[in-house]
Amino acid sequence: MKEMSIIRSAILFFLGIFSTNIGFAGNLSVPIGTSSISNQSDVAIQLVKRYQHYNAHPKDAADQYDQTINSPKSVHILDIKKKFYVNSLEGCTTSVYSQESFKLIKVIRHEFNDKNQYLFAKNSNLNFLFKTKADHLNYFTGRPVESCFSHNGKYLWIPYYRRSYDHNAVDPSAVCIIDTDTDTIVRVLTIASLPKMIACSPDNNTIAVTHWGDNTVTLIDISSGKPEKFTTLDNIVIDHRLSLNYAANAKIDRDHNCGNCLRGTVFTPDSKYIFVGKMGGNGIAVLDVVNRKYIGTVTGMKTNMRHLVIKNSELYISINKTGFVQKTALQDFIDHFSALSKDEPYTKWESAYVGLGARTITLDRTGKYLFAAVNSESKVAVVRTSDMKVIAECSADSYPVGMDMSEDGQWLIVTAQGKGSGKGGGNSVMVYKVNYKK
Repeated sequence: MKEMSIIRSAILFFLGIFSTNIGFAGNLSVPIGTSSISNQSDVAIQLVKRYQHYNAHPKDAADQYDQTINSPKSVHILDIKKKFYVNSLEGCTTSVYSQESFKLIKVIRHEFNDKNQYLFAKNSNLNFLFKTKADHLNYFTGRPVESCFSHNGKYLWIPYYRRSYDHNAVDPSAVCIIDTDTDTIVRVLTIASLPKMIACSPDNNTIAVTHWGDNTVTLIDISSGKPEKFTTLDNIVIDHRLSLNYAANAKIDRDHNCGNCLRGTVFTPDSKYIFVGKMGGNGIAVLDVVNRKYIGTVTGMKTNMRHLVIKNSELYISINKTGFVQKTALQDFIDHFSALSKDEPYTKWESAYVGLGARTITLDRTGKYLFAAVNSESKVAVVRTSDMKVIAECSADSYPVGMDMSEDGQWLIVTAQGKGSGKGGGNSVMVYKVNYKK
């Protein structure tokens, strides 16, 4: 399977160069019922449900036309309340679905005007420099990116890629807090520019917001458990902070003008450290949570890292451009940056090639299987973690990017974002049923 996958990747990479003109990979829509191809019998997945915004008259009842889906960036499942949340970047909404009926139950709109300025009442913009405008700073629509839960799922945190009036993402952005009992926004905090990833510490004391836009990570104290008392602690600089002094009329591609392009973010199980992947640089930045400082960067893994996950004392990372997933023992990694040899590359990695454009990864409850959204090849890959072998692959709608798995391991939900303002495929949320060998 590995040899065939590499050949397939090479073909897709070549054809992808011309996909804008010939429409090769940009508009793939796989049929409901599509199942994984496997050379092992450990795991099989099958597409059983979809929410999409590209076909208003689908033939299959399980293929649901859903206008709230508009460039879906991420999905997060709240098992305890039998719901899941989909963040649509360009739609500026979060769609809430029942995990039992699979029906849309609410749409949260990230719009701020004179009717909801109270959400910013306990927040201050005084410590932030706004360049784009001088007044009505909190009147905007927000573009939701990733999200995380805190306090046993009581709150959902969603950072905004940018405020709608800030086209180059040079101003401070914001993060909203949603009460998952009512699915309403209860507070909004100002943070630095162009945040993407967000994570909650296992002890529920700290939120970390990673800023793709200026090489910083914001720490927020959430130990009180009360949104009105949540307080920004510090904005930690990784290597150096970008100045963002672009001309007022310039059109900047901030997906590429991003310094280290900080992305994947995860706390260690003891909540003492935060690991942040340098997608545009090289290595994993390590932050000391207690002392609120940047310790340094560990290198040695493959470059262009996108996502980080810790499971069962193992650290897993996805490598976007070259399409690998890598694994190492967490304690070995910690010992390395804690020792005198921390400036030496860390090389104890096991790797699996999953396909070009490895984006979000997730693992089942046991940690035996890893699932990867493979963006450039429009598929989901399944890796057996014991030997880091790809054991199954299943086709997906164009450009899969986000995913999450239910706690019982039965459901895998994958977002296909799309490109070119939604005209280049994607714009769907796929629900896969996962079956394990008995």
